[in-house]
This record gives sequence, C-alpha cells and structure tokens, in this order.
Amino acid sequence: MYKLKKAKSVKGELRVPSDKSISHRAVILSAIAEGKSVIRNWLSSEDTLATLQIAKALGTKVETKGNELMITGRDFNFCEPDHVLDARNSGTTARLFLGVLATQEFFSVITGDESLRNRPMLRVVEPLRQMGAFLDGREKGNKLPICVRGGKLKGISFFNKRASAQVKSSLLLAGLKAEGITEITEPYLSRDHTERMLKLFGANITQLEGSSGHIIKIAGGQKLYGCEISCPADPSSAAFFVALATLLEDSQLILKDVLINPTRDGFFRKLRQMGAYVEYANVREVSGEPVADIVVEGGRKLKGLNITKEDVPSLIDELPLLALVMSLAEGSSMVKGAEELRFKESDRIKAVVENLRSMGANIEEYQDGFYIEGVEKLKGANIKTYSDHRIAMTFSVAGLVAEGETTIDNPECVSVSYPNFYEDLNKIILQT
Repeated sequence: MYKLKKAKSVKGELRVPSDKSISHRAVILSAIAEGKSVIRNWLSSEDTLATLQIAKALGTKVETKGNELMITGRDFNFCEPDHVLDARNSGTTARLFLGVLATQEFFSVITGDESLRNRPMLRVVEPLRQMGAFLDGREKGNKLPICVRGGKLKGISFFNKRASAQVKSSLLLAGLKAEGITEITEPYLSRDHTERMLKLFGANITQLEGSSGHIIKIAGGQKLYGCEISCPADPSSAAFFVALATLLEDSQLILKDVLINPTRDGFFRKLRQMGAYVEYANVREVSGEPVADIVVEGGRKLKGLNITKEDVPSLIDELPLLALVMSLAEGSSMVKGAEELRFKESDRIKAVVENLRSMGANIEEYQDGFYIEGVEKLKGANIKTYSDHRIAMTFSVAGLVAEGETTIDNPECVSVSYPNFYEDLNKIILQT
C-alpha cells in the first residue's frame, strides 16, 4: 500500500530511467551480432532483466559495469537452452525472442508470468510459422508457454494490421536469417526503434510508403556487427512527471535526455494541443534516435481533444495517463481505436474507467476506448492497480492532484519499468 496526498507543485530537474524499448533491443541485437557491443545507460528493470537473462541462457557473454553492458555477440549461433526461458512480465521479451528462436534449429520453450501467459501470441506465431518455423503452445500457439524449433526460414510478405512494433520487430529479426526478402506492411508507422538500431548495427533496410501503408523490407543473409549504443531517457517514464507538472499550478520541471522519436512522443504533442506548456530544448541525435530536454510549466488551461486510431501507436502506453489529464480538462474528450489496451499487463481500459470513476471523473467505457467529460477536481480513492505498473504510476499522479488521500494497492509493481519511481517523485514534489 502507498498513500498520497495533493501536492502544491513540482520543481527541479530529473533524468528518468532509460528507455525500456531501446534497452530490450540493444541487448537482443548485440547478442545476434558479431563482435563486441557496449550499451551505455542501460535500463535495469524487471522486464529488461528478463531479456538479459534469456540472452545469457542462450550462451551470450555479458559483462556488467554499473549501468553499462559489454556483450559479445553470438552471430546467431546460440546454444540450446537446458531449461525453459522465462520472459516474466515482458511481452517485448517474449515476442522478439520468438523471432530469434525461430532462426535456430534447436528446441526451446519460452514462458512468462501469469499475466504474460494470458496475452495473445498468435499475432507473432502465425507469420513465423509461415516463414517455416515450428511453434506450438496453449490455445494452438496463442498463449505461452510456446515451444519453438526453427531453422531454414523463407521470407514472407506480411500485413501487420495492428501496426504492432513487437510483431514487426520479431519478423525483422527472423528475416535476417531467412532466404529472400521479408516484407512487412503496416497501415501506419509503429515505433521504429528496431529499424533504426538495425541500421546502427550495419543492416540494410528499405522503407517506403505504399498504397496499403508503410512498407519495410529486409534481405536475409545480412550480418550485424557490434557497436556502441547509448540509451536515452524513456518518454513513457518521463510522461508521468510531465503530466504532473502540467496539472499542478506554479510547476516548473526539466526532464533531461528524453527520447522524442516521432513514433513515441504522441503524448507530449497531444498535451500541447490541449494547451499545456511542453517544449523541447537541446534537440540532438543519440545512437540514431532524436533526443531532447523537455521543459514543462504548469497552470495552463487545458481543453479536451479526441484521439483516433491513427494517433494510438505513438502514445499507446500513455493513454491511461492521458485519460487522467482529459478528466481535468475543459469540455469533452474521446479515445477510439485503442482496443489493444485490453491486452496489456491488465485490461487498461477497464482499469482506467473503474479507477477514474472512483475518483469522481465522468467517464464512459467503450470496447476500444472511452469518452470523458472534464470535471473541476478529482477526489482521493482506493486504487486497484491490477499489478500493472502503468496503472500504478498513472494513479499515483492522480493522487497528487486530487483532493484528500489516495491509496495505491500494489506500488511494488512499478519495478517492471521504473523501480525508483516513488523516490524520484519525492525529489520534485513541493507539498502544501
């Protein structure tokens, strides 16, 4: 249990933990590359440690020095694991490693915790089967545990209808060892960290716009070479502090070294559209990714807005937090096309609606989103996190802007992505 009361404002400077998506991919690509890679400012969290442990279980040599990793790549020549691989709570770990394991002729099994074992995997399993790998598991391969025996793969053309970056990434990794061309089309560009990082490791990727959407092509037989990677601060983690500073008057906050990749910064762009003061300073490129310091000032009047299906990929992880901001904005807001939220660590649509209602918000649930009428203030409540880190952090922010006391039922779940979240909150909060 963790209790929070309304804060007066937030002030100061903060460097939130490094980006989770990039930290996952840096380990996986370093492992499949030839030679040594150095990963700086790597995020050590429950999810990323799952990725690191699986890489080690496949024979990858890893040296750790503080938040720096030195990885000696296997050039896709992995060792057959002698036990079941555990992705814990991480969908990224499970889905991306399914793509890697599909290239290996040996037998392997990957599983996860109770939450992950109930998340859909057929979206990755089916195209990997089409490429020639054998995969099977619960519910005909839709649920973990999943066993894999891979080997000789052939490139396919695949329409990624959900615009899932995890599906795309899994197929690109498998495509590196497939015969011919692997082509993935998505209706709109999903987060593109894998494509950017593959180029950093020396891969040749073709990207173009077609009549059906964004097309990515990769030829099999390419070799990756070890390199140096610096991981920027995670925009999803930074978003909680940006939202808090936006909602509290007299707040002034600088978030350092934040990733502002256009497939990931939708939350910050939408806040600006609502009237918030959120600006980028010191914009630069780090390891192929755009990075900036984010400057936030609170007290601006906010107006509601609508989120469409096309908006969702660039802010899918921040939608629960955006719902909180919407609940305190003037007028109405609507989120549609976000049914993927029901298949995260929890049913995030249900969790958001239930918890915001308990705090006095005016919110209506849809199958693929919600409708919100803004209110002047929220009231403290007992929050059910459903052991979901993003729900816990979102409603911790809510507790700091609501009247009265708010209780978070499972604060420990934030360790999945942000182990020091509450410590960092306390560094910048000025209490009334």
